[in-house]
Amino acid sequence: MARRDIKGVVDFGYLEDFAAGDAGVIDEVLALFREQAAIWSTMLDPANDGWKDAVHTIKGAARGVGAFALGEACAWAEAKGASALPAVRDALDAALSDVAAYAHEQMLKSLKTKR
Repeated sequence: MARRDIKGVVDFGYLEDFAAGDAGVIDEVLALFREQAAIWSTMLDPANDGWKDAVHTIKGAARGVGAFALGEACAWAEAKGASALPAVRDALDAALSDVAAYAHEQMLKSLKTKR
């Protein structure tokens, strides 16, 4: 998994600019995003009374890391209701896939030695 696996649903350039290129900050932000996603995904069920809060939280976090399509899916769910939750779950999965590919690429770069 590396750059070729990034689907483009997360704008990593936006995140890199926002973090002023600080790889440590970027890694920390993406790690928090992944950890929180594990919690959010369990809440994205219409039977869960907290789904609206989860969608609102995901929307802000997604926009903060550059996952704008996920943020839009969340905004749509806030407006449309629980019937839009499958789109949020799909967008969250896509964003997490991009985050994993990006993190893997960064790890590979750190292994390369300067000659």
